[in-house]
Amino acid sequence: MRYLCLFYIDQTLVDAASKEEWAEIDRESLASNEELQRSGHYLASNALADPKTAKTLRVRAGKASWTDGPFAETKEHLGGFLLIEAKNLAEAMEIAERDSLARMGAIEVRETAGF
Repeated sequence: MRYLCLFYIDQTLVDAASKEEWAEIDRESLASNEELQRSGHYLASNALADPKTAKTLRVRAGKASWTDGPFAETKEHLGGFLLIEAKNLAEAMEIAERDSLARMGAIEVRETAGF
């Protein structure tokens, strides 16, 4: 089964972190991805640009409406994703727990619909 891990970043934690702490998180995250590749769990991942660069689309009554940024004001913003293969939700959750980026916000784990 495929699971999408969505990384939500708490900007207050990011702002409080030192360059050294971020470097450590980057090293740990890359090492985690390499381990997931070796174990056959890794499918894809990518960081996202700052939410200020985002545009949000809504279509209502056939009319497109675009707004700047993410669709809602929140303390955390979507910072990236990791797509993994896991035998079940429990294994996907175990994989997410090992990711160092959880220290900077939250990780949502969701099974893909499998279309």
